[in-house]
Amino acid sequence: MFATPSQASPSTPIRVAIVGTGAIARGSHLPALRALAAEQPLEIVAAVDVDAASVEAFCADAGTGSPYTDLDLMLAEQRPDLVTLGTPPRFHRDQTIASLRAGAWVWCEKPPCPSLEDFDAIEAAEGPERGGPYAAIVFQHRFGSGADHVRALLAEQAMGRPLVAHCQTTWYRDEAYYSVPWRGRWSTEGGGPSMGHGIHQMDLLLDLLGPWSEIRAMAGRLVHDVETEDVSTALVRFENGTMATVVNSVLSPDEVSRIRIDCERATVELTHLYGHRNADWRITPAPGVPLEQTAAWRDFGADVPSSHEAQLRGLLADLRAGRRPRSSGADGRTSLELVAALYKAAFTGNTVRAGEIGPCDPYYGALHGNAPGWAPEPAEAGA
Repeated sequence: MFATPSQASPSTPIRVAIVGTGAIARGSHLPALRALAAEQPLEIVAAVDVDAASVEAFCADAGTGSPYTDLDLMLAEQRPDLVTLGTPPRFHRDQTIASLRAGAWVWCEKPPCPSLEDFDAIEAAEGPERGGPYAAIVFQHRFGSGADHVRALLAEQAMGRPLVAHCQTTWYRDEAYYSVPWRGRWSTEGGGPSMGHGIHQMDLLLDLLGPWSEIRAMAGRLVHDVETEDVSTALVRFENGTMATVVNSVLSPDEVSRIRIDCERATVELTHLYGHRNADWRITPAPGVPLEQTAAWRDFGADVPSSHEAQLRGLLADLRAGRRPRSSGADGRTSLELVAALYKAAFTGNTVRAGEIGPCDPYYGALHGNAPGWAPEPAEAGA
């Protein structure tokens, strides 16, 4: 039985619980919820963390919500409409399923969960196709006015067919970053830069270009003593024929996030780091394109930055309407499937095709696929 109120009245407050009271909750979830509470009926009714002092301080600082250290108790007592998850990836499956079964929609931080098997279990726990509850992944880079404008141009083929693309997440993480015990481990971080860092740009690329068809890849540990990779490269072919390169790195002192798509009549490029505005997008026309056509392409309208707030605003509207939100279900799974396929292609040396990784595939249950030299040591895997 699902208790969440689908198609809630616009005047009915949406009851929200925040699970995990660390940096992402304080720096992104709480500010987004506060901003949206100024626009619509919304109430933070609870926060949950295994650290009692942390959750009590969080609720005191927020000035709202009851503190809990037990998720199930909170769900039973508060019956929230929406749960936001800012916990480590290894907890996402169980916490999301518990919340869905209690009737709450879920907004879960990336990485979504450590495997496709976990994601499919989450999707199976969702409510009926009409009404929910649903679980969406935080992929805020595909939201905002810039992404909306370019997505529309590409969908209409206003600049011609997309032909060549580049997706780059080249960041820098030093030894101090990896001195934290849970980092660089499959069981706790979920993967290396392909999973924990580059998934945002890869998700945006997929959102702009549509389904991919095949991938070839390489991965390496060039600097850091970790289980996962610290750099990966890939070649991706999309169903529409576009051919793309993908680079994910934590070895790059000159940090940048970039997407470039070369179409028949123009190149569109996004250059930023952790979020983008209209000014971060550039459109360069091919020779002979009329000035008025270029001006229309470059008219992005009012500037709405990519942000947690932009995505959450849409999710709340979907919750009130009882319709499936973006980055949930198959739409949320596609980026995780590409990451799993990247690892399989890199660790096996084979070309991997979309839809190939199913329940009988070792990369379905673990992103390392038990590959020699990449899978955790047996003792740690058991732990």
